[in-house]
Amino acid sequence: MKRKNLSILALAFTLSLSVTSCTIEINDDTTEVAPPSQDTSVMEGSGTLSGTLTKDLIIKKGNYNLEGIVKVPKGITLTIEAGANFTVSTSKSSSLVILQGAKIIAEGTADLPIVFTTANKKPGDWGGITLYGEAPIKGTNGADKALSEDGNATYYGGNDSNSNSGILRYVRVEYAGKKIGDGTSETNTFTFYSVGAGTVLENLVAYKGTDDGFEFFGGTVSASNLIAYGNYDDSFDWQDAWSGQNNKNWFAYQTVIGNFGMEIESSGNADNTAPKIDGITLIREAGTKPEVPNSPEITAIQFKKHGSGIFSNVYAEGYKNTNGQKAYAVLIQDASTEAEQLNKGKIKVSPLNYVNSDNAGVFGYAFNTSNPLSFTSDTTVKKVQGFVSGAWATVDGVDLLASLKK
Repeated sequence: MKRKNLSILALAFTLSLSVTSCTIEINDDTTEVAPPSQDTSVMEGSGTLSGTLTKDLIIKKGNYNLEGIVKVPKGITLTIEAGANFTVSTSKSSSLVILQGAKIIAEGTADLPIVFTTANKKPGDWGGITLYGEAPIKGTNGADKALSEDGNATYYGGNDSNSNSGILRYVRVEYAGKKIGDGTSETNTFTFYSVGAGTVLENLVAYKGTDDGFEFFGGTVSASNLIAYGNYDDSFDWQDAWSGQNNKNWFAYQTVIGNFGMEIESSGNADNTAPKIDGITLIREAGTKPEVPNSPEITAIQFKKHGSGIFSNVYAEGYKNTNGQKAYAVLIQDASTEAEQLNKGKIKVSPLNYVNSDNAGVFGYAFNTSNPLSFTSDTTVKKVQGFVSGAWATVDGVDLLASLKK
C-alpha cells in the first residue's frame, strides 16, 4: 500500500468562514510531511472531514460526513461542539485517530450529544475513535513502549502520567470496532493508548461494535458514566497495566452476541497498580451467545496475565451456563494471577450482587487451586444510577438506560 504523507503544495484544503460547509482532505501522492499551521479553521454546519489535519479545527453544531482515516497530529487540537453529528463513510476504512501530543475537545450535552454513526447501521462499519496519550505503560516483558494493534502501526507509551489528550463528554459512537486485514489487528469502539490522567472521559456510549466497547492499553486515565451496549466482544477490556484510579459508573448491556463483560490483564506484569472502579453493572440479556460458538467467554469478569482491579458496588445479572460452558461472576484464568494479584489483595470485587446467574457464590478457576474463593451476594447492591437521561443515551427511540430503571 502506498504511504500517505503530506506536503504543503499537495495539500488540498478548501474552507471559507463565510459559508456553511467545508471539506478537509489530503492528496495520496505526496511525499513530504507538512509542518502544522497555527491557524484555526471552522466548519459551519456541514461538510466532510477526511485526511490529516494541519491546523486547529472547530466543528460547529450540524451534520457532517467523516471519510477515511482522519488523523489529528501532534500540536493540533480538534474541537467538536455539542450537537455535531457525523455519518461515517463505509466505502473505505474509516476512523478518527488522535495522535500523541494532539487533543480532541468534544463536549456534547445530554440533550445535544456528539454522535458518530453510519448509514448502514451495521456493527463493524468503521474503526471508531482512538486516542494516543503520553502516559506510562507496561507492555509484554515490562516494555515501556508497544506497537498499536489498530492498523496504524504506531508506538505508544510515555512518561507523563498526567498527560492530557483532551475531553470526550457526552459522545456516542455507533457501529464501530472491526477486524483489520487478516484479523490480527482490530479496533474498538473507543480505544485509549497510554492516555494520561489529565484527559476527561465522561458520559460515553459504545453502541453495537464488533470488538470491545472500551479498551485501555496502559495509561492512567479514568472514566465515568460509560455505557457499553451490544458489543460483540468484551464490553470493557484493558492490558499493559492500565491504572486509572477514579473510575465510576460503568454499565454494560450484552445482547445477541457478547463475550466477557470485562476482560482484564496486565500483559504478564506482576508489578502493576490495580485500577479502581466504584459502581459496575453488567447485564447479559437472555439468549446472548459468545462471538465464537461454544466459547467459554460468557463470564461477567475475567482476570488473566496478572490482571488486577479493585471494584466496589458490582451488580451482575444474567450470566448463565451455555452449551456446557460455565459462567461465573469472576473467573481467574491462571495460577500466577491468583498468587500475585488475588492473594495479595490486588483483585477485589466487593460488595458484589450476583443475580439470576449460574454458579453463584464461587469464583471460577481455569486451573486447579487449593484456595478457591467464595462469596455471598450482597443484595443491597443495586444497579448503578447516576446517569442523566437524554438524547445521548437514546438510539432510534430506545432508551439504553431502561434496564437500569427496572
